[in-house]
Amino acid sequence: MNTAHPPTDTARPRPWQQQAQRLLDHRFTTRQLLFFGAVLLCLTPLMPPPLALLLGLLIAQFVGHPYIHLNGKATHWLLQASVVGLGFGMDVHSAVQAGKEGVLFTVASITGTLTVGILLGRWLKIDRVTAHLIAAGTAICGGSAIAALSPVVRANEKQLSVALGTIFILNSVALLVFPAIGQWLHLTQQQFGLWCALAIHDTSSVVGAAARFGPEAVQVATTVKLARALWIIPVALGTATLFKTGKGRISIPYFIGLFVLAMIVHTYLPAIQPVADVLVKLAHIGLTLTLFLIGAGLSGKVIRAVGWQPLAQGILLWGLISAASLWAILAF
Repeated sequence: MNTAHPPTDTARPRPWQQQAQRLLDHRFTTRQLLFFGAVLLCLTPLMPPPLALLLGLLIAQFVGHPYIHLNGKATHWLLQASVVGLGFGMDVHSAVQAGKEGVLFTVASITGTLTVGILLGRWLKIDRVTAHLIAAGTAICGGSAIAALSPVVRANEKQLSVALGTIFILNSVALLVFPAIGQWLHLTQQQFGLWCALAIHDTSSVVGAAARFGPEAVQVATTVKLARALWIIPVALGTATLFKTGKGRISIPYFIGLFVLAMIVHTYLPAIQPVADVLVKLAHIGLTLTLFLIGAGLSGKVIRAVGWQPLAQGILLWGLISAASLWAILAF
């Protein structure tokens, strides 16, 4: 009689074991290993935000981003999560005061930047949609404003990529140049934070530059910048009227509400302070990683695709708003 037992499923690897085995058997390329090594370095205190951006640019030019197709979504969600995390280190009363002091500068700079940007676009013979997106990105909050307005003006892929490329290039320059200028002019933390919020495009670069001046600069810069982001809604409605496209679909930055909620929790629930401190540290790490990913996405192909005319519009407009806002801050 055959007494052998039939084979059982006990020796068959489970799904998670199969996944782990496939990961262990995967052969990583040199490009992937260098990229992951750079990411790990950005997660340590050894990598300040400006150097993270520079490291990303080096990766983009000499190594290449192995996951470039995922970069846009990764930077988008990581930036929003980091901004919300920064809210756990801010006080509501100080933030409201900072917002009040920056509101007049905000209204004047947004109106002036949009007007001059559109005129520059006509002078440089840039197509109307691209010029408007660059002007709005400079006036409000960089890539977020461009992404929100692109469906309203019915921008095609090329117009969207040129506008985003222009803003991202100038963001990279601002993160390196602004702190040096602020130190040279001996600006206070409040002055520098306000200047960053008015003159630098994206929230990530605003906070990254302000972080080099101290916590007060970060609080002022983040609060005023996010207040500017709320102008996406009226500007989008005005854009729909200007382009006669109807209201369209407006992408509202809901993470601003979570940022405000985080400030309220930090201000009125002191018992969570230990947790809040951890969240703020994680937010700074997330911001550093965001800047690295932004730099890693700026390949030579992206830079060449922008062209000189949109880049000239972005530089002239950015130079104007930077100089005008700095003069106003120092004069008033």
